[in-house]
Amino acid sequence: MSHNADYTSEYFDIMTSLEGDVPGRRAAYTYLQNSTAIVHHQVVAASFVPRLFDAQTYQVMKDTAETAHRILCKVIQHYLDDPEYRRAFDFDPRLEELICLPRGYDSLLPFARVDTFLNEDDMRVKFCEFNADGSSGMNENREITASVELSPTYQEFARRHRVESCELFESWVSAFLNIYATYERRVENPRVAIVDYLENGVVDEFHIYAELFRKRGVECIVADVRDLTFDGEVLRDPEGARVDTVWRRCVTNDVIDHWNESQSFLDAVRAGAVALIGSFAGHIVHDKQIFKVLFDERTTAFLNADEISFIEETVPLTAFLDDEHVNLPQIRENRCEWIIKPTDHYGADEVYAGAAVSQEEWEELVDRFANGRAGYPFIVQRYIVPFQTETLPPDTGIDELPDGAVPFEPTLYNNLNGLYLFDGTFTGVFSRLGPKPTISKDMQGMTAATLWVDRD
Repeated sequence: MSHNADYTSEYFDIMTSLEGDVPGRRAAYTYLQNSTAIVHHQVVAASFVPRLFDAQTYQVMKDTAETAHRILCKVIQHYLDDPEYRRAFDFDPRLEELICLPRGYDSLLPFARVDTFLNEDDMRVKFCEFNADGSSGMNENREITASVELSPTYQEFARRHRVESCELFESWVSAFLNIYATYERRVENPRVAIVDYLENGVVDEFHIYAELFRKRGVECIVADVRDLTFDGEVLRDPEGARVDTVWRRCVTNDVIDHWNESQSFLDAVRAGAVALIGSFAGHIVHDKQIFKVLFDERTTAFLNADEISFIEETVPLTAFLDDEHVNLPQIRENRCEWIIKPTDHYGADEVYAGAAVSQEEWEELVDRFANGRAGYPFIVQRYIVPFQTETLPPDTGIDELPDGAVPFEPTLYNNLNGLYLFDGTFTGVFSRLGPKPTISKDMQGMTAATLWVDRD
């Protein structure tokens, strides 16, 4: 059993001894309102109480994330090598073409975040989903950590323990440059572009990374995919300057949605004129079909016994939501056992847990999404009951409450832990919490700082 709950209890005890640490919480809230922790033009909801993880938790998360990465890289490599294996997936032919484009550098999966449910009592892990280059949250974690670090509660806790935050910025710039160094057409002083469809991107985060590249002496810009041009030899940014390498932050379903406007960028990739760090093969990981494919005998044929056991222990049963793959009446009748999701969306879009809706609503949802009726495929997955931890809800409005009216009683929230991997190395955690069965921003979800406590 972990010490995490004991650390959290101690954190609350310190806060209680400070009568709720209202000045510290007000300062943290004010810091965030003026910070770059902005997603889609809104400051993110955050808890004053960090997730406090012990050495055992660190090791479990590291082993889980890095094992998953090795397995996913095997899957990607087999997809690229074996046209027959590609039939295990149901992809748009345009995506299949992009996935199979040559990479030109070593790393199969440069950047990933694997989202997990960790039972902190028995240390068992179940996966929620896998994310590749579109993963975000790094800047949320950084800003929320900065918001609480100056508070008296944090300072007293840090005086008693060895506390470390997750470093997710300099470490990625280093990993990116190391990956580029293996690129077969590398140049001495590359210009980097961080690209997305900017209305969908976490643009403040992009600019922070761009500045860190520049501090390393590497020119870096942020650009919209649609504003890039290709003359047959060189990819150019909106100002006409050369781009040698791209960090792809756009997810592939957005590329499909903006297919015609993205052809200059795609032609440059097709021509091998730019190093695309985060090749389109990352879509294999991002698409939720992967959970079904991991159990497919075409996949288990190239995995070893330990890897197969790992999948059986950590990956919830997943299948297409159609008559061919599941017993739809059974899904309808046992709503609390299931969650349905589109195979290829993000941001918890169109995700429905049976436990969160009425029986009538659930049957309507199954009917609406089964058998491809929505126009795109859905999966159904065993619902994992998240581990709950004591925390504080967001301090919204704390700047308007008198000191004595600010609550500081612990509240139980569900947990979801996003484990970051930079070129296969576990680097940190994106800690999300929520009061409802589905943990997302739309369901009153929030983010907490992630801290390692007494790790060595």
